[in-house]
Amino acid sequence: MKKILSIAMVLITTSTLTAQTQNPLLIPPTLTGPNYNLIVDYDSLEIFPGFFTQTAGVNGAILGPTLIINKGDVVTMNVENRLIDTTTMHWHGVHLPSAMDGGPHSKIYPNTTWVPTWIAMDRASTMWYHPHLHHKTYKHVMMGVSGLIINRDTDEAALALPRTYGVDDIPLVLQTKVMDANYQIDTDMMNSAMDTLFLANATRNAYFDAPAQVVRFRILNGSPMRVYNLGLSNGNDFWVIGSDGGLLSAPVQNNRLLIAPGERYEILVDLSGMQGQNVSIFNYGTGIPSSTYGAGSMMGGGAIQNYNNNPLNGANFTLLSLNVIAQTSNPITTIPVTLVSVNPYSQTNIDENRQFNFTSTGGQSGPFLINGNTFDMSQVNHVIPLNNKEIWSFTNQTPIAHPFHIHDIQFNILEINGAAPPLHMQGWKDILLIPGHQGNAKFIAKFDDFADANVPFMYHCHMLVHEDEGMMGQFTVVDNGSTGVETLETEIFSIYPNPANDKIQVKLKNSVNQEIQIIDVKGGLMFQGILTEMISTIDVRKLSNGIYFIKAGSTTTKFIKQ
Repeated sequence: MKKILSIAMVLITTSTLTAQTQNPLLIPPTLTGPNYNLIVDYDSLEIFPGFFTQTAGVNGAILGPTLIINKGDVVTMNVENRLIDTTTMHWHGVHLPSAMDGGPHSKIYPNTTWVPTWIAMDRASTMWYHPHLHHKTYKHVMMGVSGLIINRDTDEAALALPRTYGVDDIPLVLQTKVMDANYQIDTDMMNSAMDTLFLANATRNAYFDAPAQVVRFRILNGSPMRVYNLGLSNGNDFWVIGSDGGLLSAPVQNNRLLIAPGERYEILVDLSGMQGQNVSIFNYGTGIPSSTYGAGSMMGGGAIQNYNNNPLNGANFTLLSLNVIAQTSNPITTIPVTLVSVNPYSQTNIDENRQFNFTSTGGQSGPFLINGNTFDMSQVNHVIPLNNKEIWSFTNQTPIAHPFHIHDIQFNILEINGAAPPLHMQGWKDILLIPGHQGNAKFIAKFDDFADANVPFMYHCHMLVHEDEGMMGQFTVVDNGSTGVETLETEIFSIYPNPANDKIQVKLKNSVNQEIQIIDVKGGLMFQGILTEMISTIDVRKLSNGIYFIKAGSTTTKFIKQ
């Protein structure tokens, strides 16, 4: 049965690579905040003519709306789960409290709604959202549950960049699917190496009518496993202007761009003077380094089952065909010289150096371990003091490259295999592809703003099969008396209502004469007083809308002013 299934998958892919029929690129709709309503549910999609494939998506058949978030907004997500499975929703790359992060601890049970809230603090950037339930992340993403996030700020708005969504500012989600002989998505991780169907924005053989001017592509590698090597089919250069966590200091001219699962890059392609021509964004699979999933061969240390049977591995193929049409009325026709100030972290006054070692219990096929451990929901692997600045160093003793992702914070890459990273990787990152065969890398990061002793953040390989099999750890950030806040489990008071717009009632559970403080997310003291009654009222009308923390004794509770 497995041989028949594999042959069917290959035939589907071969037709995909050679078919003449093209389909217009799906442009996901947008949602603007600050309040967002997201419904995760099953649906179906006609990926292949005449065949309806069961999918899962957010507010639609597959993928989800692009969320437009403005820096400073008080963001509220209403995430309703209509799947038969428990799931989660992780805001990948977003800087926010751990309780809002959507990791495996924040379960959304069937027919329930999760309502995380936070203040948008991120730079202008392209991020994404996807499920993160342990053992089910691969399944839910493979079925189609994911979507883009576009963060906006005033620094980006001041630049002469394309930003008309779907016209000259194009979302581009690269994904592969494993399809069975009945044109249904196969979510069995044992068959993950047969991801033979490529989709751009859930579109097979996609094309886009691009204006003859500078066009911006926000590219997400949303594939569960596959690495891509991007370039233009005509050999022209393009300009990288942003990485995972924000814009670079200046555009970087490239003709190839390696992008690992979970990574995002923003690029500018100059199509000026090309009206009437056709050019493609191409995957140059022949240039993917050996031992990287997507290369033609995987050298050493065992083999990934069916890997060499996948016709996409090592292949050069079209990701998106561009038909160049007339300019828009207000085209961008030049590449900016500079962008924004990046200000990477200084390597002086480092609080901690942490070492991470990747090993395998099963050769190239895994399972893979971090520091000899597989993921345990009950085990916190690292406790990090709030505001620590740390260097994390990695050694990869496995034969395969791993894209390492850390939640909540953005880092600066210091080196890869002993060398400085290329210019397009010298901005803000949350994913680092660590080479195989004794490959090594380092990054520097600061763990600021949010502390919670009870709800951890994750770090893990973003090859979703590896993650689900246990290549993941967790850390808590704790307040050691410096700036910031900490949320603790032991409550000595409660507040009502929450959210509030004018007044809140604070109810003590034990004794009176408790000092109370209201603190903002930056650690600033907004109110201080003594509660002399078991139930007290506090006027919060003068507070700006946003997230705050109320602290009495050793207990801190979050509330929202709106």
